[in-house]
Amino acid sequence: MAEIRNVVLVGHSGSGKTTLAEHLLHRCGATTRIGTVEDGTTICDVDPIERRVGHSVALSVATTELRDSTLTGPAGPVQLTILDTPGHADFVGELRAGLRAADAAVFVISAVDGVHGSARVLWRECEAVGMPRAIAITHLDQTTSSWEETLAACRQTFGDGVHALYLPSEDGLLDVVRRAGTTDDAALATVDQLRGALIEEVITESDDDALMERYLSGDPVDFEDLIDDLEAAVAQAHFHPVLPVTMPAGVGLDELLEVICRGFPKPSEHVMPPVTTPDGRERPPITGSTSEPLVAEVIKTTTDAYVGRVSLVRIFAGTLRAEQAVHVSGHFARFSGHADDAAWHADHDVDEKAGTLSTVFGDTLTPVEEAAAGQIVAIARLSRAETGDTLSDPEAPALMEPWTMPEPLLPTAISAASNRDETKLAEGLARVQAEDPTVRLVVDPGTHQMVLWTMGDQHRDVLLERLETRFGAAVSTDPVAVALQCTVRGRGAATGRHVKQSGGHGQYAVCDLEIEPLPLGSGVQFMDKVVGGAVPRQFIGSVEKGVRNQLAEGVGGHPMVDVQVSVVGGKHHSVDSSDAAFQTAGAIAVQSAAADAGVQLLEPVDVVTVSCEEAHVGAILSDLAARRGRVRGTEPDSDGQTTVTAEVPAIELLQYAPQLRALAHGTGRFRREYLAHSPAPEQVAQKLAATTP
Repeated sequence: MAEIRNVVLVGHSGSGKTTLAEHLLHRCGATTRIGTVEDGTTICDVDPIERRVGHSVALSVATTELRDSTLTGPAGPVQLTILDTPGHADFVGELRAGLRAADAAVFVISAVDGVHGSARVLWRECEAVGMPRAIAITHLDQTTSSWEETLAACRQTFGDGVHALYLPSEDGLLDVVRRAGTTDDAALATVDQLRGALIEEVITESDDDALMERYLSGDPVDFEDLIDDLEAAVAQAHFHPVLPVTMPAGVGLDELLEVICRGFPKPSEHVMPPVTTPDGRERPPITGSTSEPLVAEVIKTTTDAYVGRVSLVRIFAGTLRAEQAVHVSGHFARFSGHADDAAWHADHDVDEKAGTLSTVFGDTLTPVEEAAAGQIVAIARLSRAETGDTLSDPEAPALMEPWTMPEPLLPTAISAASNRDETKLAEGLARVQAEDPTVRLVVDPGTHQMVLWTMGDQHRDVLLERLETRFGAAVSTDPVAVALQCTVRGRGAATGRHVKQSGGHGQYAVCDLEIEPLPLGSGVQFMDKVVGGAVPRQFIGSVEKGVRNQLAEGVGGHPMVDVQVSVVGGKHHSVDSSDAAFQTAGAIAVQSAAADAGVQLLEPVDVVTVSCEEAHVGAILSDLAARRGRVRGTEPDSDGQTTVTAEVPAIELLQYAPQLRALAHGTGRFRREYLAHSPAPEQVAQKLAATTP
C-alpha cells in the first residue's frame, strides 16, 4: 500500500489556496486540466452558493496517488489527500475539520496582501498541538508583490523556525540548500547568507553533534548531509520551510510536493487524540496501527441528492470495510458545556451498518472495499452519525473528544415564513446542526424567540439560503430581543378589589398591598403584615399566589423581580370570598402598587472576555466604552495576547462578533456569560422596550 500524506491548505480568503490545490492535483496527474477531472467535473467551488459569494464556504477534499520518485523519494508511491479550507473566518468549522483530518498544514500567504491576522491566530493553534507547517508564498507574478517583505513578515510573525528553502528568480527558483539555480555572485551571496542560518537551525534542532562540529570547523555541508535532519526537523514541527509558488507558470509546485511527501509525517506519527469508552471510562490509547480496533471520526457531514447522508471520515486506528457494522457514539453536550446542545445533539450510542466506502475527489466519489488507519474516506447511509461523532468497533466502543470549536456568537431570530414551512424548517435545522457544529439553535425562555447562533453574517446567510434551497423551508428573520425585567424605584401602595355579584355565590376580595425595592438578585419576597383578621389566614396564600403569578407574567410587559410585597390589610365576605377572588385581588393590587412606586427597567448584562493582540487593545477598550461596557481589567497572556474582561449590556453585543473581527483585524475572539440584570439608563429604555417581540 502506498504511504499516506494528509495535508491541509489554510490561509486568508484570496490567498490562492484553491488555485494552489488545483495546480498541485494537476501536477500529480490527477486532472487533465486545471480545475477539472476527466469528465469535466470541477474540483472546487461546485456549490452554487460559493459561486455567488465569490469564495469557498466548505471544506473540499481530493485524494490522489503520486508516483513520481523525484518528489516522493525512497518512500515510493504516496497517497496524497489535499484538504482545501475556506479562508473566511465565518466558516471556521470547515477549517477546524480540515485541521483535525490532516497531519500537516501548508499556510498559503499572498505576497500582495501579506500575513493576515487570522493566519497568526491559526499558526499558534497549530503550534499548540505540534502540527508540522510549511509556508507557500503566492501571487509573486503580480506587480505589487514583494517576496522579501513577505518573507520578513513571515519570520517576524511565525518565529525563528521559518526559513526559505528556495528563492524566486527570473529563471525559476534558487535552491538554498543545494546552492543551485544561479551562477550570479550577488544571488549566491544572498543564498549563502540564508543557507547559513538554515543549516544552523536544522543542526541545532536535530542535535547532530558531529554535523555541528563539521559546520563550525568550516567544512562544507552538502545537501545529502542535511536531508535526513531537514526532514526530521520539518516532521517534528521545529522547522518551517518557505517556498515561493507561481502557479500560472508551475514554479514551485514540485518543490512543495517534495516537502509534503518527504518532510511531512506519516499518519502514524500524528499526535493521537485521547480516546475513552462512551461512558467515560479509560481505555488503551490508540497508536495509529491498522491492526488495532477501529477508531474513526466524522469530520464532515453532507447530503447527496442520490446517495443520501454522506459522512466524511478520518480513520485514526484500525481498518474499515464496506458494509461493516460500526458503533456510532455522539456526546456533543458533554464536551461543549452547553446544556442547550443536548436538545439538538441528543446523546446517542448506536450500532449501524456502514454503506459504501469511497475515496473523495472534490465532487466525485470512487467506491473502495476498505480503508485503513490514516485514510480519509466517505461513508454512505450512516443515518445517526453527526459531525464530530466517533465510529468504532462494536466490540470495543470508543469515544473521541471532538475538536474544539469557537462559540457561535452572532444571534438571529428566525421563524417559519408560513405554517406550511414549519415542519420543513424543523427538519432542516436538525440536519444543519448535525452537519455543522458551529451552529446553535436556542429558544429563548425570556423572549420566546427561536434564535440561530452563527459565526458571522456570511455564515448566517449561507445557512438560511441552504434551508430554503436544500430543504424547501422559507425562513423569516426578526430583530433579536433581549429578555428584559423590571423592578420598582421606591415604595408604593395600592388596594386591589375584586367584587362581583351575578346570582348565586358572588366574588368578594379586597387586599391592601405595599411594595418596595430589594437589592439586585434578591428575587421576590412576600410578607404577611395583616392584623385583626382583615384577610383571613386561609386566603393569605391566595393573595401571595396572585401576586407572584402577576409579577412573573409581567408588570408593564416585563417580569418584575427584586421586590418585597407586603399584604397589610383588606376585607372579606363570609360567603362570597374565595381563593380565586383573593388571587385576582392580589394581582390587581400589585400592578397598581408597582405603578405607584414607579417602574425601573432592568436589562441583561454579560461578562465579556476578549482575547486579542496587544496592538488592538486600545481600539477594543474604546469600543467597549461606546457599548456602555465597564472594564474589569486587562491581562497579558503568555502567547503575546491580551485578555480584556468587561461587563457589557447584552443588547450592545448583538452585532459584536463581526465588529470585533474588524477591530482586531481577524485576531480577536470573545466569550460571553450572563451576569445579572441591572437598571437601564433612561436614554436607552425606549430602545430596549422596542426590542421586545
